[in-house]
Amino acid sequence: MIEVYTGAGKGKTTAAVGLAVRALGAGLRVYFMQFMKSLAYSEQKILQGFAPVLELHTTGKPFFIAQEGMLTEEERAAWGDDVVVFPEGKPPADYLRLMREGFSLAAAAARSGKWDIVILDELNVALFFGLISREEVEALLDAMPPERELVLTGRNAPDWLLARADLVTEMKEVRHYYAKGVAARKGIEN
Repeated sequence: MIEVYTGAGKGKTTAAVGLAVRALGAGLRVYFMQFMKSLAYSEQKILQGFAPVLELHTTGKPFFIAQEGMLTEEERAAWGDDVVVFPEGKPPADYLRLMREGFSLAAAAARSGKWDIVILDELNVALFFGLISREEVEALLDAMPPERELVLTGRNAPDWLLARADLVTEMKEVRHYYAKGVAARKGIEN
């Protein structure tokens, strides 16, 4: 089965982590790749403790990327040096290389037969920014054996992926305390 967790609301990665824990409780083996993330999130500490029945990898740099025109001047100023803005279709070469290497590693793990569930966290965002190609993802989907569960998370899942998925959950933001200026809190958002 192919599961997609997308949308602008909070909870996509959290849903994938919950599914991983449930799978481990059932004796399944989980491969978890986080795209566009470094080892800076609280869930990673606990997930690493499940080795060798769960293998966690991250690929990405500790900065945010955005296409030109996506951020207001105020947002860009607030991010400062922590954001790299690039022209549409021309992501930073080093970031592109990291994503492709990470995807290659994840695709090999998915095809290996060692894992029952393969979670590709934030893959939808990597697709949105053109860091991973549709062709690469479709080749992986085509190669997946029917007994393997594949979970893809992140905002902006493309329509072609939603059409292929067996399960699609869209997280919809109704209200978020970020709008009140509440920063990300350890153990809740990171």
